[in-house]
Amino acid sequence: MEGEVGTNVVGEALEVSFVLNGRATTVRARTHHTLVDVLRDQEHLYGVREGCGVGMCGACTVLVDGEPQSGCLILAVSAEGREITTVEGLEDASGELSDIQDAFVRHTAFQCSYCTSGFLLATKRLLEEIPDASPHEVKTYLAGNLCRCGSYMKILAAVTDLLERRRTVALAPTKEDA
Repeated sequence: MEGEVGTNVVGEALEVSFVLNGRATTVRARTHHTLVDVLRDQEHLYGVREGCGVGMCGACTVLVDGEPQSGCLILAVSAEGREITTVEGLEDASGELSDIQDAFVRHTAFQCSYCTSGFLLATKRLLEEIPDASPHEVKTYLAGNLCRCGSYMKILAAVTDLLERRRTVALAPTKEDA
């Protein structure tokens, strides 16, 4: 009766379907594969990077149903039916950078850029959650992302400048106001 005691589910590849950067996708993943593994190996999205492998550095940040999550801690099979956004999902269909990405470029808020995608996605969620964030709130919100190069001051400058630009646009008079 050898082999009847249990099934080797680790070896089985399962189909996992989810929405990735606005489009439906299906991947094949073994039960031990992380979301980072699948996104990089099957979807060829290299903006998702594994830094520490234990959810402490933020390099692997993805948005799962709009919330920042460590992709290195999420099993790919748990993405079933979810909406996943990677840094590649920030630009529009024509390839135009989002205002978040543009702010980071304008302020050169990166050096080696290994951490940048995590900071960009965390910033996206910050702006949705606290659109009038103070510099202290920005620092606190982004504290889960580490930059080994020490670009924190430029990252803070990019995000606070972006917040100010969005405030200015929101306060600008429209044609209906005239």
